[in-house]
Amino acid sequence: MTNRNPLIFSTLFFIISLFTFDVYAQNIILTDNNKPSNIRGLSVVDDKTAWISGSKGYIATTNDGGKTWIWEQVKGHEKSDFRDIEAFSDKEAVIMSSGTPALVLKTTNGGKTWEEKYHKTDSAYFFDAMDFINNQHGYILGDPINSKFFLLETKDGGETWTKVSNLPDALTGEACFAASGTCLRISSKNLFIVSGGKNSRMITFSIYNNIWSYADLPIIHNKASQGAFSIAIGRRQGIIVGGDYENDRKTDSIAATYPIRPFPFFNIPQKGPSGFQSCVEHIKGDVFLSTGTSGSNITHDGGKTWTKIDEASFNVCSKAKRGKLVLLAGNGGKIAIFKM
Repeated sequence: MTNRNPLIFSTLFFIISLFTFDVYAQNIILTDNNKPSNIRGLSVVDDKTAWISGSKGYIATTNDGGKTWIWEQVKGHEKSDFRDIEAFSDKEAVIMSSGTPALVLKTTNGGKTWEEKYHKTDSAYFFDAMDFINNQHGYILGDPINSKFFLLETKDGGETWTKVSNLPDALTGEACFAASGTCLRISSKNLFIVSGGKNSRMITFSIYNNIWSYADLPIIHNKASQGAFSIAIGRRQGIIVGGDYENDRKTDSIAATYPIRPFPFFNIPQKGPSGFQSCVEHIKGDVFLSTGTSGSNITHDGGKTWTKIDEASFNVCSKAKRGKLVLLAGNGGKIAIFKM
């Protein structure tokens, strides 16, 4: 019988224990459920304040870090599907409605009243996502019209919106998904769009140079239900997730990473998420969280390998702009807190 080295055995046991603790220390804790709204809009302001928006005109707010929520139905908009929201404080927020009419509303009193800032009854207008560089400068992305993606811009905190003159090209059968409000992301210098359908691409806009660039993604596509659904930007790399929402257990070609510099160069994970993911969020360092109808997954190595941490279906996840709070939300008014 071979003698075992106690030091080697102890070291190995310690490493395995650390790995096991790391995986199981990540918890998703449900705080609200069974509400008459499917949530896709989520904006976390800080460790106390967050807003959500959803179908049937519902919005909800929390001021205790997601433990309790106050629900309201926006008067006069009970049939609206508010697919995205951008909150700036516990008083001020902008919501965007997908479908017809295409709407943008703003509140400055914590959601007690809302003012209409944009309204289009033409069914060609379908809003997918909204993002802001800061509290004043933001964009709304819409599906293609006449082979161009639709894009609105505000420079006064959502008070007024104007159509961008230099619009990006859209290929035949290409569109974006209004699944989590994260097919559009903005950094200090660039605007990023990820698409799906017949094609799956990352479309990048240099805000200061006014130049668009296009890159094909190694994400499953060719069907209306397939493509890239979400993009998140970290310090060293970006991550894109998606898949096929009609076959949400399919794991092939549903995620990709790219280095911030040089760019673009896409990599496929060694071990990807466990199925379709509608949203990905940068948590810290090389840690990203993703979620979808197939469950939630986490990576600690910048997207090279993913671990499934929860089976529940969610549509969106988001981290505080100022703080560490991370929330998830989904259908049936489902809201949860992510702990690690």
